[in-house]
Amino acid sequence: MDQTSPKKCPSAWGRRELAVKAQTVSDRTLGTYVVYAPLLLGVTTVVFEGTPAYPNFSRYWDIIAKHEVTQFYVAPTALRLLKRAGDEHVKADMKHLRVLGSVGEPIAAEIWKWYFETVGKEEAHVVDTYWQTETGSNVITPLAGVTPTKPGSASLPFFGIEPAIIDPVSGDEIHGNDVEGVLAFKQPWPSMARTVYGAHKRYMDTYLNVYKGYYFTGDGAGRDHEGFYWIRGRVDDVVNVSGHRLSTAEIEAALLEHHSIAEAAVVGVADELTGQAVNAFVALKDATGAGDALRKEFIMQVRKSIGPFAAPKAVFIVPDLPKTRSGKIMRRILRKILAGEEDQLGDITTLSDPSIVEKIINLVHEAKGKK
Repeated sequence: MDQTSPKKCPSAWGRRELAVKAQTVSDRTLGTYVVYAPLLLGVTTVVFEGTPAYPNFSRYWDIIAKHEVTQFYVAPTALRLLKRAGDEHVKADMKHLRVLGSVGEPIAAEIWKWYFETVGKEEAHVVDTYWQTETGSNVITPLAGVTPTKPGSASLPFFGIEPAIIDPVSGDEIHGNDVEGVLAFKQPWPSMARTVYGAHKRYMDTYLNVYKGYYFTGDGAGRDHEGFYWIRGRVDDVVNVSGHRLSTAEIEAALLEHHSIAEAAVVGVADELTGQAVNAFVALKDATGAGDALRKEFIMQVRKSIGPFAAPKAVFIVPDLPKTRSGKIMRRILRKILAGEEDQLGDITTLSDPSIVEKIINLVHEAKGKK
């Protein structure tokens, strides 16, 4: 059983609570989750303006230490950025931290471990929460200090929630453990969305009519041999290679296990032989030694972690990935570049570094020119 627990388990009761939430998810959730709920529960919320990287990469940690924050909630996109910056920035005394939250996308096991070991010093609980704006609350989540946790797993369903793994081809529920498919829910719960204003048919077609009798999340997931749930990412973020439906998030997580990789993004491209092929873009912790030998190591890493069918057909080593200012990787741009549709990228001025797009285009053209 690969489970991780803090060295100590401080009680949540009878203590002054201070929470910081790095708001990188939709502002539609801001009022409920960041303002109203903490106030109703008597929690003090620390609010600050800016980015996690300015004036330096210690920004979050210094704020946590200064205000004796007990709970910190952030998206994996920001954690990848901070891990890449180096452990030397995590020097602040964050002894009051008890809960380290993660939200917004699947968190790779490597990032989870760094969060737990380097930020939390193995004394704060990592709570990887799975929910959607439409669910109105966490639906799969560990309870800090109660639920055993596994790096990269969203753990177990919350009280009253009944998840189901659905076969995307047949539409039937897959029972038992050690299964993969599409994540759905069997029963309604009090906080779920009941419609979309002015577009009820769209709501029904999106969530309730895809698999009759189930709420469709749009996410792929797995349930392991112990009943723990692993979120694979959006089902449209799937590459179909010779009939194998592969989660891009799972391949990215496998790549991040390599000690040289700081960030990874995987996309699918059309392939005459296999239908689609896996292409990977990786940013290194240290660009020294980047070359074909290292690319082969990355491919072998995926082969060992998942299987030969998931191995990237091409690996592009890039200085950085195209990201929004909140740190979200824009895989759509990478797909367009690989398809030769550079004139259809849309507005890239909102990226944190628009110049990186031209650099990636040149690297892709150079790599294709060598073939």
